[in-house]
Amino acid sequence: MEAFVDRAVGEISGIQGRVLCGVSGGIDSTVAALLIHRAIGDRLHGVFIDNGLLRQDEGDEIEAIFRDNFHVNFTAVSAAERFLEGLRGVADPEAKRKAVGEEFVRVFSEFAERNGPFSWLAQGTLYPDVIESGVSKGPAAVIKSHHNVGGLPDWLDLKVLEPLRDLYKDEVREIARILGVPDRIVRRHPFPGPGLAVRIIGEVTPAKLRVARTASRIVEDVLLEAGVYDDVWQAYAAVGDDRAVGVVGDERRYGSIVMVRVVNSVDAMTADWTRLSHETLERISNRITNEIEDVTWVTYTISSKPPATIEPQ
Repeated sequence: MEAFVDRAVGEISGIQGRVLCGVSGGIDSTVAALLIHRAIGDRLHGVFIDNGLLRQDEGDEIEAIFRDNFHVNFTAVSAAERFLEGLRGVADPEAKRKAVGEEFVRVFSEFAERNGPFSWLAQGTLYPDVIESGVSKGPAAVIKSHHNVGGLPDWLDLKVLEPLRDLYKDEVREIARILGVPDRIVRRHPFPGPGLAVRIIGEVTPAKLRVARTASRIVEDVLLEAGVYDDVWQAYAAVGDDRAVGVVGDERRYGSIVMVRVVNSVDAMTADWTRLSHETLERISNRITNEIEDVTWVTYTISSKPPATIEPQ
């Protein structure tokens, strides 16, 4: 990986023009931005887009991470209303991914026009993203369009720079350590580019966003308290349109069903569901049903990849 860093910096230093890099606070986009910054310095400008589909408090955390730890030109753009309006009435998983990906690029393009000129759009695309989007040279079918890959529209007028597209997640984490990325960022679980849009089955609504966001934070908090957060690849909660009857006090309540997903993996190409202790599962369920008024049932997903995928959509 040390040799990869030296080679990548050398190659990127030869590109012409300014680079616009989408940063999410995740390990992939952070490493991509730092690699490019090491190569071309202030010709890189990092942009974080708050699309309204983030984890709880993530926008504030991302701004703090970049302002406190890295000396990279950085701008935060608030665009939640645009993304949620674009997802109104959209239930199909691929259509949601395409809608989010296209809106990302539209916001980037508008930023480039106002603050440019920029010649490149940089992204933290990894090898599994390329494979699952079906755009590699191999025979893989489209499993899901990645917002960095299958979601890019034909009208994009920026060249795409993807320095990590041949790497797996564990390799990117090693590069992050080489580049001095803080451990709390290196340890963060992966989060999908389209955000909570793909952890909501069916149409994205404010009510389902609130449930998915709050329940996912509870799952992560309980795993941290149990000392197993770093032992699993990914953990979150998803919600759809299914509902079930519950009893709260003396009242009957018809509420949402939350699906908890925790998996082990090495490279995200395959994954196995995590055998959490009954006590940990009980703690997750109790907190979700007690703290989120609209939720009456909590289920635990025990399907591995394949045949299932890590994210529900």
